[in-house]
Amino acid sequence: MGWERRLKIARQIAHALSYLHTAFPRPVIHMNIQMRSILLDEHDVPKLSYFYDSVSIPEGETHEKADHILRDSLRCTPEIVTGKVTEKADVYGFGRILLELLTGEHYRKIHRLTSGKDCTLVAYIHNRAQGSCINEIVDPAILAADGEGGASLEHQLQAVLDLALTCTGEDPQRRPAMVDVTKQLRRIESSQQWVKSLGEILQNLKLLESFEEHASASLKRNASSDEIQAVNEASERPLEV
Repeated sequence: MGWERRLKIARQIAHALSYLHTAFPRPVIHMNIQMRSILLDEHDVPKLSYFYDSVSIPEGETHEKADHILRDSLRCTPEIVTGKVTEKADVYGFGRILLELLTGEHYRKIHRLTSGKDCTLVAYIHNRAQGSCINEIVDPAILAADGEGGASLEHQLQAVLDLALTCTGEDPQRRPAMVDVTKQLRRIESSQQWVKSLGEILQNLKLLESFEEHASASLKRNASSDEIQAVNEASERPLEV
């Protein structure tokens, strides 16, 4: 899957989570954001599923108790040990999704990237992101499909990586809201479309320049032919006094 499709899917998932968090008097927390809970239709539009762990925050409260929620130490957020969950739990899960889209790795099992024993994708990226080139982390399939993206593609990948790192921070208070995550992804996606449009404009300009050069050369050839014809006609004209 190319980068453009991955980025669009990520932005649509972020929008769906933003809706769950803001559209109801009692915000809904999905609590199970992972690849298997996201289904794609025939148009690659993602649909959220697996709502069996979902909870809603009571009106007037800022969190929900997590005592009754099925706990998976590899899937749950760091703050699950406090027994309280907020919308930031989904932000953490979405950050994991971003990392999986970027690297092509499963959040539990890292195969391509060198990792320590029992190291999760989130832990690995947080430990290695500062000292690694983005091209060392990103899924090779992205570079193969979008190899001509150059510096603009690298900038977009780095922007998404930085966003994923922020979303998967240990402190839930420092994670962004899903509304802000959606806005940031829209900005990144818009920059991608702008660069693509700019490339098309530049390509059209090159074609126009080539056409103008060809037309100019053709005009010069025609002018030369006309001058030769005029000389020939002048040499055959009778002398007039």
